[in-house]
Amino acid sequence: MIRIAVCDDDEKVLGETLELLKGYGKVQLAVEVYTSGEALLEDGKKYDIVLLDIDMDGLNGIETARRIREADKEVKLIYVTNYSDYTIFAFGVHAFAYLLKPLKAEELYAQLDEACAYGLAGPEPELEFQSKEGIVHIMPSDILCFEYLNRLVLMRSAEQSWHLKRRITELAVEMEGYGFAVPHKSFIVNLYAVQRIHGYEITLTNGSVIPLSQKKSAQFRRALNEYLAGERGRMGWNS
Repeated sequence: MIRIAVCDDDEKVLGETLELLKGYGKVQLAVEVYTSGEALLEDGKKYDIVLLDIDMDGLNGIETARRIREADKEVKLIYVTNYSDYTIFAFGVHAFAYLLKPLKAEELYAQLDEACAYGLAGPEPELEFQSKEGIVHIMPSDILCFEYLNRLVLMRSAEQSWHLKRRITELAVEMEGYGFAVPHKSFIVNLYAVQRIHGYEITLTNGSVIPLSQKKSAQFRRALNEYLAGERGRMGWNS
């Protein structure tokens, strides 16, 4: 059985979504609905999948997702939105997929199929790096970025940094499969950690600002949009 929460402040949309979910016959679903992000958070229940409207009164979908993610690293968050350009949002919360309103049965069912195929609680791999400070074991989602500085590569998390004796070009290739992209010749950024882009500056979830070069801007924005859309960002930790 898959436990699903549907959160939308439009009761008409909630009803339509419930009808679509009733038509999914591959796995038994246990579905609960919420008309606000506050109600979902106050209930405190754990779900396998949360279908989350972005534009809600009160606590919006982005902030609701951030608070959910603080308590649950494995839940599959599927944003439901009226916008096809996902880079207009404030980021920083890894989403399994984005679906456009009005929801279509085939698109919703495809995401449910994929959630089942990738596993509803698949473990994230642990990576190993040799640093000047010693051997580092770290999850990809805990890495904010890599920066080439003083002939070394600085690997940054929200809490600390490590100095790696690696070529940043080689790291960029290795980390692409974990959802990282290159916004500037001296940086590799975790797309999971991007909070917003303004002009030629990228703000990460810890508040740090990374330069976005004009030469790499279009490519980086495209990679981010595809990552958020789920076309490329759903790496599948079990694969």
